[in-house]
Amino acid sequence: MKASRIVAAGAAAGVTVLALSAPAFAHVTVQPEGTAAKGGYAVVDFKVPNERDDASTTKLEVNFPTDHPLASVMPEPMPGWKIEVTKSKLDKPLELHGEKITEAVTKVTWTADGKGIEPGYFEKFPLSVGQLPEDTDQLVFKALQTYSNKEVVRWIEVPQEGQEEPDNPAPVLELSAASEDGHHDSAAGEDSGSKSAEKASADTAASDSSDDTDTTARVLGIVGIVVGAAGVAYGVLAGRRRTSA
Repeated sequence: MKASRIVAAGAAAGVTVLALSAPAFAHVTVQPEGTAAKGGYAVVDFKVPNERDDASTTKLEVNFPTDHPLASVMPEPMPGWKIEVTKSKLDKPLELHGEKITEAVTKVTWTADGKGIEPGYFEKFPLSVGQLPEDTDQLVFKALQTYSNKEVVRWIEVPQEGQEEPDNPAPVLELSAASEDGHHDSAAGEDSGSKSAEKASADTAASDSSDDTDTTARVLGIVGIVVGAAGVAYGVLAGRRRTSA
């Protein structure tokens, strides 16, 4: 009886760690395919996991920062999803390649035509964006995730440096410094508004590999904690038996 109780306690401790650790990598996030350099163009992916066991994600709304508007935003076609791009007039026009831009994209909405993102899965929503601002180190995108049961999760809390991560953090795109020669890939942005499909695929593969490695390491670490806790419990029990003998 004592053995079973100690092992059960160790397993429970491991499960608690797992429960506390899982949300850390289950948020809606944004990452560039390659780099997102200031003043340049980039392809970025909004990674959306389904966090519910009994509902599918059927809609994603991503709101763009109005303090650093982006003149060029182009979504990639996605089977099974209807995409709507919303533009709004700017209070202050932008100067881009010698032309004045009076409106910019303020929201992109993906609505599922079919099942959406089912439980146990995630999906990436890619966008080509630019020209990225040069006077900030990051862009904050507030997002709304809607489930098939009508539940809406609002990923809108802005993370603050030096403070704990909020429960529903907004996706944050970190911007890297421009190259020393001042080149921002503007020519690529003018020609296509994005990287070539081949380069984007290669960058995506590298990003996926990094994500998978990070997630695998966390899962293995959690499993190690569970096994270790059970091992300690067994060791304590064995020591008591030897002492009593």
